[in-house]
Amino acid sequence: MADILKYIDQNKSRYEEELKAFLRIPSISTSPEHKDEVRRCAEFVRDELGRIGLNNIKIYETAGHPVVYGERLDGGKDAPTVLFYGHYDVQPVDPLDLWTNPPFEPTIIGDNIYARGSVDDKGQVWLQLKAIEAHLKTSGVLPVNVKVIIEGEEEIGSPNLDKFLSDYQELLACDTVLISDTPMFGYDLPSLCYGLRGLCYMQVEVTGPNRDLHSGFFGGAVENPINALAVMISKLKDSKGKILIDSFYDNVLPITETERKEYLKLPFDRNAFMKDLETDATPGEEGYGELERMWARPTLDCNGIWGGFTGEGAKTVLPSKAFAKISMRLVPNQTPLDIAAKFEAFFNKIKPAGVTIKVIDLHGGMPAMTPIDSAGMTAARKAMKEVFGKEPFLTREGGSIPIVNSFSQILGAPTVLMGFGLPDQNAHSPNEKMNLKNFHRGIKCGALFYQNLV
Repeated sequence: MADILKYIDQNKSRYEEELKAFLRIPSISTSPEHKDEVRRCAEFVRDELGRIGLNNIKIYETAGHPVVYGERLDGGKDAPTVLFYGHYDVQPVDPLDLWTNPPFEPTIIGDNIYARGSVDDKGQVWLQLKAIEAHLKTSGVLPVNVKVIIEGEEEIGSPNLDKFLSDYQELLACDTVLISDTPMFGYDLPSLCYGLRGLCYMQVEVTGPNRDLHSGFFGGAVENPINALAVMISKLKDSKGKILIDSFYDNVLPITETERKEYLKLPFDRNAFMKDLETDATPGEEGYGELERMWARPTLDCNGIWGGFTGEGAKTVLPSKAFAKISMRLVPNQTPLDIAAKFEAFFNKIKPAGVTIKVIDLHGGMPAMTPIDSAGMTAARKAMKEVFGKEPFLTREGGSIPIVNSFSQILGAPTVLMGFGLPDQNAHSPNEKMNLKNFHRGIKCGALFYQNLV
């Protein structure tokens, strides 16, 4: 391994320049205007898999954006097989005016590289590809069998990946799935994630009168859809943070006492947390700490609301329609289909007279838990300890990677979530960044991970 680690140290500048080229491609999967750029990014990944020495490389078409595949089966039939999964698509960049530098012009400031996709997930995909490259360029082989799939639809819920996994189960058969798409607990605080929340994302449309009306002529006699929507949203949770949708908590997997004790070991600083966010409180579900609420309890949040007149100046309009996007983060044993049905039933139940509503299930993802004593987790813990010089924490993550559950259900393989982001990485926000020290440490962790599985 000494030669491999030396090779990684000698190529830091090249890695960063290559990453910049990857980040310059605006592969926004949710935007039809960027469809060609998403395709170009898939081709960029395909070319890189070939350059580093993988075999059987192919772009697989789906009903949406393509999946890129490559493999290197040096270990033979008796060696473990790792399937590395990542995504090359990125989130939209709005609001653009809040970016310090253009989002697709990667800029290094201090120890960080700023760009959309820098940490979610292009930077973390790239570090794992460089880990594979380091083995192949120094020893010519990988110590285990490695398969790679990089998709282009993770940021829109991976709508076509389950079918891809089902259609190509034999091709993708593996013992362990490796994903780098999560943050560490903090800088110099390595951690491995063993649990992810799921997602149920809904849109609500409230309709009152059949057209926009003059609020002076009609106000007081016609229900205002914005007012009605605001009242309905206020009825979704009580003052103690409890979600009031009927039977919402029926299947929630409780937090164990062991988990609570582990969370208490983590150096979480509530005051620093609030200072960083410039807020003076951390409201949430009563009876649970901040980490428990962010990682292991379900949530409900309004993500957007609009309707009526929102331009400059005044317009006394009573709108015909109002809209909201509402998401619920789910925990193990909850399912998005069940929660979507309960949400729609409850919204109809609390609907006031004078309006009609339309509830749309936009997309969802399953929560996931992965065993902490698997061979992959053991290899990852050893790798991170060697690179960071300390035992990694075991944490959950409040975000969603729906495909983790699919790997378990379709391929029967446990997942290792070995991410190198940081809590202040601004994923999905302006000024997204990847810490370059973590980027380079991540390459070493990836290289050691494969060696530790032997």
